[in-house]
Amino acid sequence: MMKRLFPAPLLSVALFVLWLLLNHSVSKGHIVLGAILGLMIPVLTRGLRPLPVRVRHPWTILKLFLTVVADTSASNFQVVRFLLLPKMRKHQAAFVHVPLELQDPNGLAVLAMITCITPGTAWAEISRDRSVLLMHVLEVDDPQTIVEHVKTKYERPLMEIFE
Repeated sequence: MMKRLFPAPLLSVALFVLWLLLNHSVSKGHIVLGAILGLMIPVLTRGLRPLPVRVRHPWTILKLFLTVVADTSASNFQVVRFLLLPKMRKHQAAFVHVPLELQDPNGLAVLAMITCITPGTAWAEISRDRSVLLMHVLEVDDPQTIVEHVKTKYERPLMEIFE
């Protein structure tokens, strides 16, 4: 019964506190409205939240994080070079099809975030059966190199973490 009324207690508390902070007020009206929002939003959005995650392999998470930081930093420099010196562009932009083995929705969400925060890449589409990711890449020399990079650096660690 408690889980149905309070599906995400931390979210409820965070929404309540955020409401009071945004309004710069602790009046009775704002407290009541903040409490109503804090209780109702998690109930109404219950179906939108991802499946619960069991964290496994913390060292893999750390290695993946460091890989993403390194790749994002390198991509930042490549995009700056591309923007400042467009005549020195090495290759054309292209869409790359990446076959996926990863099926966990949380893992796919993390993969989407990784591809979107890395400058020069964007998650364009995923097939209905979640077996192929369509990525847009700013400079593509060899699509297979990009596929291998995504599969080895991101997909395999995510599979280890989530599946």
